[in-house]
Amino acid sequence: MIKLSDSAIERKLESLHDWDFYDNALHTDFEFDNFKDCMSAMNRIAFECEALNHHPEWTNVYNILEIKLTTHDAEGVTELDFKLAKAINVIVEVEEED
Repeated sequence: MIKLSDSAIERKLESLHDWDFYDNALHTDFEFDNFKDCMSAMNRIAFECEALNHHPEWTNVYNILEIKLTTHDAEGVTELDFKLAKAINVIVEVEEED
């Protein structure tokens, strides 16, 4: 994977809702109704991470999920991070509809 330039990242972020770029990574957070819904989303995201062989840095406190995406081998953000971020947004939108 090739590290994207800051300007390329900013352009790609225009079509990726609720994500920010700072500290050499993509960041977002989601708030769920309760712990169970948060954990359900994390489990669904985990399957996507395994399928892509790309894993986030994330934390969970009760109903809040914070996610950081970066490609360590490339020492920055790559297309793979954007692919996973888009998949996460789809998963969380489905969770929010339930």
